[in-house]
Amino acid sequence: MKIGILGAGFIGRAMATLAKQNGHEVMISNSRDPRTLISTAAALGCALGTAQEAARFGEVVVLAVPFSSIDALPAVALDGKIVIDTCNHYPERDGQIEALASHATTTSQMLAAALPGARVVKAFNAILARDLETDGSAPHTPKRRALPFAGDDESAKRVASELLDQFGFDPVDAGALADSWRFERAKPVYCIPLDRAGMLEGLAAAQRDVELPHGSWRR
Repeated sequence: MKIGILGAGFIGRAMATLAKQNGHEVMISNSRDPRTLISTAAALGCALGTAQEAARFGEVVVLAVPFSSIDALPAVALDGKIVIDTCNHYPERDGQIEALASHATTTSQMLAAALPGARVVKAFNAILARDLETDGSAPHTPKRRALPFAGDDESAKRVASELLDQFGFDPVDAGALADSWRFERAKPVYCIPLDRAGMLEGLAAAQRDVELPHGSWRR
């Protein structure tokens, strides 16, 4: 499968590494001149392009950018694409957003509104970048780490679930994009290592108005 990655920070690089290890073709991009990524792309063994080129390249496109950048994404190039949304809203970085503060929507619903032609799936956001490359394990491993995903397009969700499994994690369907708040920043399962049973319990325990202390998910 061809996977385009928008964003070359820690998450973007970890996703590129895992995709390459599992036999996928990868193109990585950032918001600057792609020449700034020459050494990164060489180290990862992937192709290099602009955000537009990576969006066009990928059958699946991974968004690993600050949430405040979603309005600058190449929306037309993402029409019809499966878009894996790894973004999280951090108010101190991205600013306060009333629609999120009032729980009128979720981060992924906002992204889907900005990319009306894309098939958005929230996934790979509830794990630290360093854990992406170290915590995966083979299917049926006892206490295998689970990761949640959510979306409104069932076929896109199946692809995201398959990638989660390939990359070493037990995929747990958390519902529609409207339900994705259950594994956003500061919820009980956010970046906490849990197996399937623990993930299901944590998703069910999440409360919209209750957040964990800031940074408590960093080990």
